[in-house]
Parts: sequence; structure tokens; C-alpha cells
Amino acid sequence: MSKHEMREPTFLVLSALADGPKHGYALISEAKDLSGGRVKLQPGTLYGVLDRLREDGLVEISGEDVVDGRARRYYRITENGAATLGREAERLAANARQAMSKLKLRAAQAGA
Repeated sequence: MSKHEMREPTFLVLSALADGPKHGYALISEAKDLSGGRVKLQPGTLYGVLDRLREDGLVEISGEDVVDGRARRYYRITENGAATLGREAERLAANARQAMSKLKLRAAQAGA
């Protein structure tokens, strides 16, 4: 993955996989939950993200089974994927800390 920021759907998919393998529908559901309902991944978007993540070595297929006559593929985050997610989470947290610091200065100046 390049050094620029990660798109939110990618961040949410990696975050959803951080605690264990999941299949597509579970990833869609967890991305929605993680985003507070803001992000509703469509299947085409999800599988595009998963394909890119697999190409980048951040996610791999962990298995398949058949449920109600339909194939279900499970994905898991790789060590490289977990490290990448950690770096992105730190970048976002640092940005949030900077924003909060600026807002506190603004509030202090307004109260002076």
C-alpha cells in the first residue's frame, strides 16, 4: 500500500478483519457498524476493496464453505495488513489529536 492515506472503506474492511476471518456479508455488516451506519458497502465495492487488498498482500483467503447452497469465502488480514492498519490508525489518531489541540486553542482564545 502506498504512503498516502487509506480510503475509509479499506480502513473499515481491514478493521473488521483485525479480530478474525470473516465472509463478505459479515464484512459489509461490520463496516456499517464500525462507521456508525455512515458507510454502507455495496457488494461490488467490497469485492473491489478485497481484490486490491489481496493484490497488496494485506488480506488473504482463509477458507470457503457452503451455506444454504451458496459458496461463502472467508478472508483474513495478513501480518502486513495488520501493520498497515496500525500505521493508518496511528496517523488518524495523530490528526485527531492535532485537531482537538487547535480547537482547545480556539476555545481558549474566544474565552480570553
